[in-house]
Amino acid sequence: MKTTYFVSKILFYVTRFLSIVYFTLSLYSLLTLSTGWFLNFQDNGKYFQIYYPFTEHPLMLGDYNLPYIIFEFLSPLSLYGLFFLLISNVFKVFFQPKLFTQNGINHLRRFYLVNLFLPSIVIFLASIFVSLDNEVSIFIVLHFMLAIFAYFLAAIFKQGLNLQNEQDLFI
Repeated sequence: MKTTYFVSKILFYVTRFLSIVYFTLSLYSLLTLSTGWFLNFQDNGKYFQIYYPFTEHPLMLGDYNLPYIIFEFLSPLSLYGLFFLLISNVFKVFFQPKLFTQNGINHLRRFYLVNLFLPSIVIFLASIFVSLDNEVSIFIVLHFMLAIFAYFLAAIFKQGLNLQNEQDLFI
């Protein structure tokens, strides 16, 4: 059990850090694109470059049109920030003093619901405004599989919580 505790704690910090990085990049990109700070255009405004703050070194590149910026640039950055935040909460469950808690089940439920529905909804909306690559369907399948796995894990946790509550009442 100490290995699970140790690995889950490391994964919690790694995924929480990635969540902060993705959310920071999406907020910085939104700020840069809306204000023009640290922004450069190329090919007569066809492409944009977002620079590292206070430098002229490119951090991110993209096409300068609104559907691309919303659906292929800002959406993936912010949604993967959400993904890493939710999965870090799942990893946090595994190093708590009590493993089977309602809070842990709630974290798993949020994780599987978001991974089950949000990618499909966003991809559907994006396909209306921009042409998407065929590889995007791979991401939907991967998130769907993660959601199914988290669903089964949440069911196991719910059963564990019920057994734990029965045991507490019996003692």
